[in-house]
Amino acid sequence: MSSPTPAYDAVAATYTRLHHFGHLQSLASWDQSANMPAKGNEARAAALAEMAALLHRMRTDPALAAQIERAEQEPLSELQRANLREVGRDWRSANALPESLVQRRQLATARCEHAWRSQRPANDWAGFLSHFGDVLAVAREEATLLAAQTGLSRYDALMDQYEPGMRTAVVDRLFGDLRQWLPGLIRQARERQAGERVIEPTGPFAVAAQRALCEQVMGVLGFDFDAGRLDVSAHPFCGGVPEDVRLTTRFAEHSFIGSLMGTIHETGHGRYEQNLPRALLGQPVAQARSSALHESQSLSFEMQLGRHPGFVQRLAPLLSASFGSQPAFDAQNLHRLLTRVRPGLIRVDADEVTYPAHVILRYEIERALIEGEIEAADIPALWDEKMMDLLGVDSRGNHKDGALQDVHWPAGLFGYFPCYTLGAMYAAQWFAALRRDLPDLDARIGRGDLAPLFNWLRERIWSAASRWTTDELAQRASAEALNPAHYRAHLEARYLG
Repeated sequence: MSSPTPAYDAVAATYTRLHHFGHLQSLASWDQSANMPAKGNEARAAALAEMAALLHRMRTDPALAAQIERAEQEPLSELQRANLREVGRDWRSANALPESLVQRRQLATARCEHAWRSQRPANDWAGFLSHFGDVLAVAREEATLLAAQTGLSRYDALMDQYEPGMRTAVVDRLFGDLRQWLPGLIRQARERQAGERVIEPTGPFAVAAQRALCEQVMGVLGFDFDAGRLDVSAHPFCGGVPEDVRLTTRFAEHSFIGSLMGTIHETGHGRYEQNLPRALLGQPVAQARSSALHESQSLSFEMQLGRHPGFVQRLAPLLSASFGSQPAFDAQNLHRLLTRVRPGLIRVDADEVTYPAHVILRYEIERALIEGEIEAADIPALWDEKMMDLLGVDSRGNHKDGALQDVHWPAGLFGYFPCYTLGAMYAAQWFAALRRDLPDLDARIGRGDLAPLFNWLRERIWSAASRWTTDELAQRASAEALNPAHYRAHLEARYLG
């Protein structure tokens, strides 16, 4: 008996093939960051550019367009309609860009990111600009083409690739409000903590012991090591595919907190990926809903759970077992360490309260950069000005811990940064809803009973994947669309309560 949806089936088969090729592409990219010897970069960049072109040709095949059009007229289920909606988004994005641009983007970002790895520790801003100019030119060209296709501004068109439906008008309102109350909260929290005695951990902390600790904590958080692994890269990330999730972190012998909290962050990403609906893998509807939703999972793990006093109580003995007992590992002291508000230079090491200031800084710069209001050479002066304004930190001359600290710009990820703070807002909203649904949540975390928390996230967020739009998913999960009031309430309760 023939299928009543032959066109839809053909579309689905194409996206299953795209998923398989994307699997190889993602592992080649992970290896490029985690294992590849330096001299392999040009060959790897060329191979990845070829793969990007192949996938682009599949997405822009006129036969696929005809199949999508016919599938729209077929008797589809609600889930199939949702998948076709996501297919349409992917098709429109792909068809806005020529294959030559897709290849140039891959080559430019691979070269810039590879050079950045050595330019950052050398504080070599001038050297960085030599490659970054190509990345910026490609990003602006991509933004212009996507804007023409969507009718959006250039920056909105890029942000829409990561956060479908989000617009700078909304981000400006959310971040503008944040700018009003965040400095006062930072000041109040620091004044409140000024009288606290905090014992700093005494190192060095052997990298092997740190790695073992990170993997142990990943296990506590439910990461499936039969479907993923932890490695090392210049900048932590979560890559791979849902069937084989590749997490990375970075280690420093003088401190374990960065590697541990970074690993907890990436484990949140990893668990989302590992719990996407397996029966639908390969289809766009089975992919994570958006970057802000993804960051809401990593920040639920790192900030909401990772700094929860009940969870810290469980971490404390693991640290003593890993590094030897010392006063700094007392649970109360450890909690004070992990919730210490200290404005600093580095975003990924920032405390929960100052973290959004780092995001606002990058958003304001990269938006102006993509819209052509500033050039790359203007970044350091703007960075120094905004760092002082938002955090009171002097970054002059320190490019390594300034604009070179993140991989996002050399990798061409313009439009992504807002998703971190949007994700923090969603994470606070999830935990507010969790406490309504599970009134004893905090007591359970204190007992080490994390299963109800993970089950809630699996049922409300992970298994939903891209079945619904972001607003509808938030409504279904928490009974409201994004509400930033939960974020402020969370920060004030934890740091001023």
